[in-house]
Amino acid sequence: MSKKSGSEKKSSVKKPRVHKELQGFEISIDSFGELSSNMSIDKLNEFLNKNVDDKKLAEREDYEEMKKGRKKKKKD
Repeated sequence: MSKKSGSEKKSSVKKPRVHKELQGFEISIDSFGELSSNMSIDKLNEFLNKNVDDKKLAEREDYEEMKKGRKKKKKD
């Protein structure tokens, strides 16, 4: 009789569902704890700014205008 080793078992690794704009996005952490990604940080930040509400800013009066990209002008 032979023993089955862990490498003989079939492992089905499913990739998580992602937003269509992030298709192909992969991120990993190396042995030093540094993040490495195949997508630029600027592109990730742009996606998050567009699709995720900032809870800390939601209490501000001008939050809706900030989301639209408009700056509120102060009157003298």
